[in-house]
Amino acid sequence: QRGAELAVLECQHQFHSRHWNCSTLQGLQVFGKVAIQGTRESAFIHAISAASIAFAVTRACSHGELHKCGCNHKIRGVSPEGFQWSGCSDNLSYGIAFSQAFVDSPERSRSVSSSRTLMNLHNSEAGRKALLAHMKVECKCHGVSGSCEVRTCWKAMPAFRQVGNVLKEKFEGATEVYPKRVGSRKLLVPKSSRFKPYTAHDLVYLLASPDFCDRDPRHGIFGTSGRQRNRT
Repeated sequence: QRGAELAVLECQHQFHSRHWNCSTLQGLQVFGKVAIQGTRESAFIHAISAASIAFAVTRACSHGELHKCGCNHKIRGVSPEGFQWSGCSDNLSYGIAFSQAFVDSPERSRSVSSSRTLMNLHNSEAGRKALLAHMKVECKCHGVSGSCEVRTCWKAMPAFRQVGNVLKEKFEGATEVYPKRVGSRKLLVPKSSRFKPYTAHDLVYLLASPDFCDRDPRHGIFGTSGRQRNRT
């Protein structure tokens, strides 16, 4: 629940000045039909949701709130830079594994050969990779009068706002793809040869976004009436 709330808040922060402002509904399908339409917005929703669940679970592990996990104690000894690994390193591998099981399982149970499923699984993993790629090292100095004779360090997750910023950039540069059979496998390939090949860190989408200006309840679009706009 905490992870889901974090995803909604971050999505609404990143899109507050856009035509689609990450509006939500009551009930299980929080983002409405926009989340299931194969668009660029849907890609962002899946990425930010997978990342936020990994983040929230990892944070709970570090805070001792879950009995199945704790800090990552595998990081030990002296680093090549000469500092001592100590303290509570965030156990992100546990959070990522939980997110994969929780977020990806419903997708895999549908049909792995579905284009939409391939898209959602790719974008969810890209969201988790944005979190993993920005892990940082935090340190504490020990010594007389604040000297740094001994430095102990641990690995920590980035602020979730940083993850949101990274994924928003990925949203802006997302690659439009289409399904292509390669041997016995179905792959998503860039729709145009002019598009750069996408990586595991990039977002992909199947369909062009609708016009979010005008209300269209059939497609879950609320329109932009009653909101302040910037003329530019």
